Amino acid sequence: MKRIHPSGEWFEDESGRKVILRGVNLGGDTKVPYPNGGTHIPTDFSDHRDVSFVGRPFPLEDAKEHFTRLQKWGFNCLRLLTTWEAIEHKGPDDYDTEYLDYLTEIIRQAGDYGFYVFVDFHQDVWSRMTGGDGAPGWLFEKIGIDYTKLSDADASIVMQLKYDYSKQGTRQEDNYPTMCWSQNYKYAGNAILWTLFFGGRDFAPNFFLDGQNVQDYMQGHYLGCMKAVAERIKDFTHVLGFDSLNEPGKGFIGKAMNDRGISNKEDDPAKPGLAWSAIDALYSAQGYSIELPYLGLSIIKGGFVPKKTLAVNESQTSIWFSHVPGDPFQLEGAWTLTKDGTPYIEKNDFFQVVNGKPVEFDRDYMIPFIRQMGKTIHSVQEDWMVFAEREATDGVFKPDFDGELPPNSINATHWYDYTVLIFKQFLYPIALDPIRKIPVFGENGIRKSYVNQLAQVKSGSLNVPGKIPTLIGEFGIPFDLKAGKAYKEWKKGNYNPKIWKNHVRALNCMYNAMDDLFLSNTLWNYTASNKNDLMIGDGWNQEDLSIYSEDQKLEGAEVDLYGGGGRALEGFVRPFARFIQGIPEKMNYHLWSKKFTFEWKADTKISEPTEIVLPKFVYPNGVKVEYKNCKPIAEPTDRLLIQAEENGIAFVSIQTL
Repeated sequence: MKRIHPSGEWFEDESGRKVILRGVNLGGDTKVPYPNGGTHIPTDFSDHRDVSFVGRPFPLEDAKEHFTRLQKWGFNCLRLLTTWEAIEHKGPDDYDTEYLDYLTEIIRQAGDYGFYVFVDFHQDVWSRMTGGDGAPGWLFEKIGIDYTKLSDADASIVMQLKYDYSKQGTRQEDNYPTMCWSQNYKYAGNAILWTLFFGGRDFAPNFFLDGQNVQDYMQGHYLGCMKAVAERIKDFTHVLGFDSLNEPGKGFIGKAMNDRGISNKEDDPAKPGLAWSAIDALYSAQGYSIELPYLGLSIIKGGFVPKKTLAVNESQTSIWFSHVPGDPFQLEGAWTLTKDGTPYIEKNDFFQVVNGKPVEFDRDYMIPFIRQMGKTIHSVQEDWMVFAEREATDGVFKPDFDGELPPNSINATHWYDYTVLIFKQFLYPIALDPIRKIPVFGENGIRKSYVNQLAQVKSGSLNVPGKIPTLIGEFGIPFDLKAGKAYKEWKKGNYNPKIWKNHVRALNCMYNAMDDLFLSNTLWNYTASNKNDLMIGDGWNQEDLSIYSEDQKLEGAEVDLYGGGGRALEGFVRPFARFIQGIPEKMNYHLWSKKFTFEWKADTKISEPTEIVLPKFVYPNGVKVEYKNCKPIAEPTDRLLIQAEENGIAFVSIQTL
């Protein structure tokens, strides 16, 4: 495979062709141990040192089937998930070499099938013990936190500790609401750890672990695991690089001690669920019960507003081990307990001002971390790309990078239609534009809204000196729309592709917007173990965004067609130009007619041809092609190779036979 590299706002291969990467995240269940680590299986996490991730994203004996399917669907890139826990779950510096061997082989085989790969050290809301995935369990013990007390203290929302497993296969909105896991960023179990990870030197300068400040200790172990993987795969030419850290949290950094995040600021909108301030979280975590406002959606006010008040930590459970000093921020003088047991804020700007200067999370913590991550991987392979991520909503609402990025950086911001993601409904024909806070109408209106949002993301790349490429690291839709209506039809024996009509429409709008902006992307996600079950889905917190499910397989079906495991195939199996002999100008695919048009500014100094993906699913009987200022150099197969005749605008139109 030809090496590719960033060149201004584009990816470019060795011959000078522009490259569009269209891929998928592999996969959703890689967040949890194999085979029985899914959140649909109850656990108290007591085995966290003895788990194994060998078999995620799939066992090696199944690799051929899954890679073949993805290849035939036309993808050329994989965002391959791993986790810090998968590598260092046994204890500090005790790496799981069996897993490292397995992961290396998965990456090697991906190259055999023509996939470019970048490795994503994934996390969501810190760890499995705080309702997500990522960091190993032994780190809580190092910090002095008893992870077994986090749920009882209302310091995290954990499905395995909230869900009633006697009621299988159901949504349980009263005790574990849909998508509530994301609220954990505001809870003490997350906010304390993130603050220490990014800002321990500033906010807990006297907190040391094994002779290192807590920030250096935590980041050092995270990056040590990344380097261990890097050393294994440094000679694979199809490996593009590493993601910096999936959807990192800010913790308390930048917030006033008493700020509950209720104000709906344009660049920092209020978020659903309990409205925690730093003092609320830190005080409650010591074993005190308090009352907090709970935010719900208000259509009239265009955001989340207080709807009710709830008591938290009524059991009065402390998350701190009795043998440790406790809250490091209290020890640094951020707040104190009064004689009557109430909290007193000593420094309301404790997390906002350091040495007399206001802090900015990106400038002072996130970007320096990304630079350190870049140094780590570049010490192994200097031309690897750094797929830079920031806090999830900042990439859309505050797209500019506030600081100097490392060499070969890529803007890998995530983007979702959050109304679809949270409410599991695709609002059509009337939807809401979350940035402009206005209704939009029909497929064209929704597409334009998506283009507007994605163009805002891309603007952050264009504003970097010299420009950098944009790759949307995650986007996608839940497949259990309308409480799994399509699954019910499938179970009844209705295998008609029309059961996926809403899913197809939503994905088509998203990909059309990507085409308009020539954005590379990796769709979330492909989960090999996915089930048509509202409790299971992707095997993690009732999420169900996989384009594949073993429940969609019918005997005798081809792997890339309906019955082969795919869902809503028309939505994501589509033609696109993946190598361009020049600069792309226009790319458009009309789903219903299957007509694809592509226009580019040809550069005949580039010897290699333009290459357009033609999936068999879209064009089972072949294609009819019209050419302007270009000609084919081979008969169309699953791809079309085109050579420009002269410099200037070239054009191709492709239709099904």
